Amino acid sequence: MSEQPELAAFVREHVRSVWAVELLLLLKRDPDRRWPAADLVRELRASTLLVNDNLQRFERSGLAVREDGDLWRYAPAMPMLAELADRLETAYRERPVTVINLIAAPPDPVQGLADAFKFRGDK
Repeated sequence: MSEQPELAAFVREHVRSVWAVELLLLLKRDPDRRWPAADLVRELRASTLLVNDNLQRFERSGLAVREDGDLWRYAPAMPMLAELADRLETAYRERPVTVINLIAAPPDPVQGLADAFKFRGDK
């Protein structure tokens, strides 16, 4: 993903596990659907804690919204987030090992600092 630095930065910032990728893509598949968290847990066969932590991270990141208590849906706050989520979906479908390796790679502190300034400027 070195040829796609924005996507790599998006993954490092917002998608910290394969579970998070799977959850984001599940929400994204049907953006009008409002999911109870328990249904997402069942669908992904994940723990409640894992799903809830990622949903809250997506909410803070502007990728998902919570409605009516515990109903969640995919709702990118900015067109750039939607585009990056689309690119993540394509990369994960075409090169899943590359995405998984990016998630598993240790953070690069210099790149993290650069990414922090880049994302702040886009908000």
